[in-house]
Amino acid sequence: MKWLRTAWRNVLRNRRRAITTITITAIAVTAILLGGGFANYTYHGLREMAARDSGHLLFSHKDYFAKDEEIPMQYGLTNYTDLITEIGQDRDIRYVLPRINFSGLISNGDKSIIFMGTGVDPVGEFRVKGPFLTMVAGSVLSRRETTEDPKVVIGEKMAASLGVAPGDYLTLMTTTVEGSLNAFDVTVQGVMTTGVPERDRYALYVNISTAQELMQTNKVSTLSIYLRNTSDTKAYMHKLQTQYPELAWQTWLDTASYYRAVKGLYNRIFGLLGLIILVMVFFSISNTVSMSVIERTREIGTLRAIGAYPREINRGLALEGLVIGLVGSFIGLLLGWVFSYLLYFTNWQMPPPPGRSEGYPLAIDIPPALYIGATVLSILICILAAWLAARQASSKPIVEALSHV
Repeated sequence: MKWLRTAWRNVLRNRRRAITTITITAIAVTAILLGGGFANYTYHGLREMAARDSGHLLFSHKDYFAKDEEIPMQYGLTNYTDLITEIGQDRDIRYVLPRINFSGLISNGDKSIIFMGTGVDPVGEFRVKGPFLTMVAGSVLSRRETTEDPKVVIGEKMAASLGVAPGDYLTLMTTTVEGSLNAFDVTVQGVMTTGVPERDRYALYVNISTAQELMQTNKVSTLSIYLRNTSDTKAYMHKLQTQYPELAWQTWLDTASYYRAVKGLYNRIFGLLGLIILVMVFFSISNTVSMSVIERTREIGTLRAIGAYPREINRGLALEGLVIGLVGSFIGLLLGWVFSYLLYFTNWQMPPPPGRSEGYPLAIDIPPALYIGATVLSILICILAAWLAARQASSKPIVEALSHV
């Protein structure tokens, strides 16, 4: 404690220089926290979007993900109801949802376009989508739908292209599992947007029973498992793979190409930004401490003359760097915390990212590990800069140091 008190007093000998150095450190820590917090918030949003879209775990026939189907539903699941009952008994599993993926033509009578359809469980599907699917008009599908009057929910761009609204009629045409063509007249129940214009041009949801009747099958393409915690994905993947080795499995990460691309880009951008900030802090601290050391050269020479070892002088100046790092880091942590909460309440909106039509709120989510990492790095940088400057000063001959002007 005696050495720390001495270091604190030495830092305060030139208050203006100390305040400038501490301010630089605090700003650097704040910048690292805000940049890392923004990236973490973006990762979290994209992770949830991907997991809600495909499910935390996705499984099907052993060849479904590895091979292309020669006929529709060739690699579909037939015993899916038993699997839903067995797997759904686990309390940590929220939903086990069946899906049928199919494609074909949709027509309003005058114009026909391609659609990429999904047969879904109408109750669970739209619950898990949450904020990542917005109804523009009408409503979502429900179990009250009858086979005599099938309903569809279509993308906003598809509705605009066909010139239809909720209540209008359309015709779906696709290939059955036998290779023949089949068509259904359906009613538009709602118009949605996923935030991805290209997807809204082709996306379509129907009740899974309607899709099965249209394709004349009793199979489903995949089953999607929704967990209560995304962090449990790997553990459940291993558990269920062991329990059902005859099935093919994927996680949400295997299907989240957009998430992986954005994360890779942001990691490089914010990693480089953090490195530049740390280098700037290092040279700023080095410059400040070097000026202090030059002014105290005769003092250092005097300490050497009365018996102080170079390592003791180096330790004293390194402790001054430690004090600067501690104070600057504490202020930076406080500023980062304050700014993150201010941004949460201001509700500023970011512009839509590439390939999307909707913006998202500018928010900062700083994980505890980032607080610790930014603090430790800034303190180490300050100590290293001070120690290097001290080493150079303490290595001067005593006579030269005493005669310094």
